[in-house]
Amino acid sequence: MPAIILRLQTEIQQTKPFESFEEETFLNLQRTAEALMHGLEAGLKPAGLSPSQYNVLRILRGAGAEGLACGGIAERMVTRDPDMTRLLDRLEARGLVMRARDRADRRVITVRITPEG
Repeated sequence: MPAIILRLQTEIQQTKPFESFEEETFLNLQRTAEALMHGLEAGLKPAGLSPSQYNVLRILRGAGAEGLACGGIAERMVTRDPDMTRLLDRLEARGLVMRARDRADRRVITVRITPEG
């Protein structure tokens, strides 16, 4: 049995063999994603940002001066956040983003990253 399989089985304290290669691969992906997320959270902690907040700032930086509507941000999120309004409220309160109503269609709110963001 390859060492990586034995290592994963040991880490998750699984005594039975994996039912399939797909199951093993899926669990390895989950473990890797968790390790990466933990590292990201540790890196963002000094800035007081959550991974979702960082994701929004990353998206808005890429959008440039035009900014994006809230729906456009939600579509581009790597991980989904069910409460985009509250997430943007927190970023706006910290001065990292600004929101403005579209002059042509007042239902649309455009979000832009600030220099502080």
